Amino acid sequence: MKLAIVTAFPPSKVTLNEYGYHLVKQFRLNDKVDELILLTDEAVTVDDVNFEEDGCKIVVKNCWKFNSYKNIFSINRAVKETKPDAVLFNLQFLKFGDKKIPAALGLLTPYMCKLKNIPTIVLLHNILEQVDLNSAGFTKNKLLQKAYGLIGTILTKFLLSADLVALTIQKFVNTLKDKYKTDKVVLVPHGTFEMIEEPDYALPSGPKQVMAFGKFGTYKKVEVMIEAVEEVRKNTSEDLEIVVAGTDSPNTPGYIDSMKEKYKNVPGLRFTGYVAEEDVPIIFNESTVVVFPYTSTTGSSGVLHQAGSYGKAVIMPNLGDLTDLIEDEGYRGEYFEADDVGSLAKAIKKVVENDSYRLELAKANYKAAASLPMSEIAEMYLKHFEAIQDKKKK
Repeated sequence: MKLAIVTAFPPSKVTLNEYGYHLVKQFRLNDKVDELILLTDEAVTVDDVNFEEDGCKIVVKNCWKFNSYKNIFSINRAVKETKPDAVLFNLQFLKFGDKKIPAALGLLTPYMCKLKNIPTIVLLHNILEQVDLNSAGFTKNKLLQKAYGLIGTILTKFLLSADLVALTIQKFVNTLKDKYKTDKVVLVPHGTFEMIEEPDYALPSGPKQVMAFGKFGTYKKVEVMIEAVEEVRKNTSEDLEIVVAGTDSPNTPGYIDSMKEKYKNVPGLRFTGYVAEEDVPIIFNESTVVVFPYTSTTGSSGVLHQAGSYGKAVIMPNLGDLTDLIEDEGYRGEYFEADDVGSLAKAIKKVVENDSYRLELAKANYKAAASLPMSEIAEMYLKHFEAIQDKKKK
């Protein structure tokens, strides 16, 4: 199969770049794929697509730009030139831009592939029906929220013109099936990026690190974590370090700098900046617990799966999507009430002071992560493509 993937890819900073990296890595190792066409943004070069393992041929085609109005045409042209047997889109609603019109136009590209009769699957990481538009950085205006909801419905219908739309949470599948009366929606779990040998769960010497990982400023805000650790420090003998690993969300440029200034007098607070792929294991292995300082969610959490693969305890807000994911995939965490400093402080204290409890969570999360490696997720997509191709032949 000659498979094309429309995705961001490191060193691009566009959302879902890391997920794209691990999808590509596993597809190229699968015997069913003869050639992989990476339809990506301008930040990626051939030299960036380096893997240690031998695999199929990869062609890099830079065919879109973040916030470009021309993406629908340039991606369509690239598909026409490369002639893939199938196309997979790795998407969320702000994939192609944080400006509303380019973002919306980019989401019409799967429809263009459908018009060419190319087997097409859309992997959709979030759905607007389950997104808090205020917290996620779309808009605070109630009238605009209604307008975006209507636009989201129209765009979802275009996405559903693909042969299949894959979602990573069963709740999302049920929502789209019920609302759009469609049988084109399937569950394909998020999967775990890197499976390492089971760790010994021992902590490195030095302070216990309370770490948050991701792109911050919209629904991921570090204030609550920093202030919660400050509360814990008042009544514990544990030496704690706060680690904020990541960058600004595209919707909130300058957020991390503002946090550095606001909390410049807080001791033991470290901002790592962008974490390169090769440094991700270091960040996770050094942490004691991974905190999810979310005020809402927009879909399945890649950070949760990463934490599991490195055998880490997690502390999570009691929010619908994350709770559903934990229950569906077997992860475990200590919960707190979202955006509540006191509640989070209590959760952090419980984990960092109780090593047996930390180990219990860490081992459960490694077991959950090991049950869904990304290699199996890639195989699921290929089986779906085979079924689509067989159906088209009839």
